[in-house]
Amino acid sequence: MSAMDGTAAAPGAMTPQAEDYNPAMFELLRTINDPADLRRLERRLLPQLAEELRAFVLESVSQTGGHLSSNLGTVELTLALHYVFDTPEDRIVWDVGHQTYPHKILTGRREGMAGLRQLGGISGFPRRSESPYDTFGTAHSSTSISAALGMATAARLKGESRRCIAVIGDGAMSAGMAFEALNNAGASDADLLVILNDNEMSISPPVGALTNYLARLLSGRMYTSARRASEHLLKRLPAMWEFARRAEEHVKGMVTPGTLFEEFGFNYIGPIDGHDLDALIPTLTNIRKLSGPQFLHVVTRKGQGYKLAEDDPIAYHGPGKFDPQEGLKQTAGGKPTYSQIFGDWLCDMAPLEPRLVAITPAMREGSGLVRFSEEFPERYFDVAIAEQHAVTFAAGLACEGLKPVVAIYSTFLQRGYDQLIHDVAIQNLPVLFALDRGGLVGGDGATHNGAFDYAYLRTVPNLTLMAPADENECRQMLYTGLQLSGPAAVRYPRGSGGGAAVEREMRALPLGRGEIRRQGARGDHGIAILAFGSMLAPALRAAEALDATVANMRFVKPLDVELVQRLAATHALLVTVEEHQIMGGAGSAVCEALAALGVERRILLLGLPDRFIDHGDPARLLASVGLDAAGIERSIRAAGPG
Repeated sequence: MSAMDGTAAAPGAMTPQAEDYNPAMFELLRTINDPADLRRLERRLLPQLAEELRAFVLESVSQTGGHLSSNLGTVELTLALHYVFDTPEDRIVWDVGHQTYPHKILTGRREGMAGLRQLGGISGFPRRSESPYDTFGTAHSSTSISAALGMATAARLKGESRRCIAVIGDGAMSAGMAFEALNNAGASDADLLVILNDNEMSISPPVGALTNYLARLLSGRMYTSARRASEHLLKRLPAMWEFARRAEEHVKGMVTPGTLFEEFGFNYIGPIDGHDLDALIPTLTNIRKLSGPQFLHVVTRKGQGYKLAEDDPIAYHGPGKFDPQEGLKQTAGGKPTYSQIFGDWLCDMAPLEPRLVAITPAMREGSGLVRFSEEFPERYFDVAIAEQHAVTFAAGLACEGLKPVVAIYSTFLQRGYDQLIHDVAIQNLPVLFALDRGGLVGGDGATHNGAFDYAYLRTVPNLTLMAPADENECRQMLYTGLQLSGPAAVRYPRGSGGGAAVEREMRALPLGRGEIRRQGARGDHGIAILAFGSMLAPALRAAEALDATVANMRFVKPLDVELVQRLAATHALLVTVEEHQIMGGAGSAVCEALAALGVERRILLLGLPDRFIDHGDPARLLASVGLDAAGIERSIRAAGPG
């Protein structure tokens, strides 16, 4: 290899591994404070920069926790994009955001990585308010093509010349929204580049020198000019034009998997090796000169350069802090998470209820479904990132007498809300929603906080909504929901609870009935705290200092109106506490019930404020909005019972 020609090491050549790098060796990376610095580098230095960048990602994530595998896989692609395109004038929209740490490091946030996903630190996802290089905020999947198309269309309408690029992972391509956007973009003739980051080898055949060569050929001006000239000539002879068009599709289809994207109206290029800068840079340089919708297919490997992550990209998808030399350690014991409680219940229930089936929109590990998928594979359905489909698919199963359980995050069910109403609730079908990540979720921040589910679910007729106060109650509520003849949701938080003992025996809870967990003072100075779900534990601690009565409400819908009425009759102040937005939440339901009863009583609503809560440690976040025991006590004392 010549030192003057700017070529990278051939695939398979010996290169340093990320775990072998000493942080003191980041000498080249430290000179890059923005992409303009990157574009001033000689091409021959890019492979070294890629290795330093990969090592820096590993080093920083090991100290803070965060997404690792996907970011190690996008190092070369990120370098090539910022090297070829004039960012931020040219817009890059990253899908999901799990793959943007190299992008953040190269765009002025290298030092900020020390505070990644921490309170007051930078976000783990693209965020417009954080950097002009974050052109669109993304944390839920499959939005990039729509957003980039909007930007490309706006540029055309304003007479501005810029390139708009959507980088979408192959998992995100499974969502209907991505295909809706492809359909629109292909018909719009917008100057849009869609890059499929195929990091699971799920679409493409093995890549190599031939496919890299074809990509450069198909993106080159000579091929494009010849194609346009022949199109102009042959369109005068319709029969010959149709023959030539079909022949080209056939030939390209034999050597590339891009026929589908060609049908959408894109010029398909690839697949190419997403870790080969000598393939990426010339291809992107050629594409930048083309007009109309372009589709580039690159193949990358999750965990690239860190063998432990390469071998187990799922385990290293979103690890906490760890030692890069030793890797993740298995910890024995510890409190089970709510996701594990759900997964165990599902496996215990399956032999007892042969009609039970489980559905997830691509969240097997996160939702606790690994064991069920292995023990009951014929009753397990991963429908990919397709929340709308997941809900209606469950409705179809329920129509035929099965008992579908949809395991889904609170913020992901938002994407299937119309299907929840139209396909499930109106038809009163027995679909059980295991609603994970209710409340504040920590490092993922506002995009993943389950702050709105009480509000958007309790307004739906026919639906039962439960909120467990501990792990055992979660198990019993799941069983309760499965016994109902209509739709039900059990909403539980991320992570572990207080470690409550879990009963193996399953029993149905009385529908719409709460319970008194602590009896306090009554009368003119009596305070009754109505706690929903995860707020029972801090409410009980606050009540000790206040001598307050505490009710574990259990059901957001149907609300235990009789219990509300009884507490209102015997206490001067009612306090509702919920890890949910105050507006439209469980406290609002209590106010509505009191109004319907014609009961006037002082009431204090405690919950999440009317703003988006940022990322950070969950306990600190709850304290910051007054939802820890001290905050609850403080708010009640300020209100006063009299």
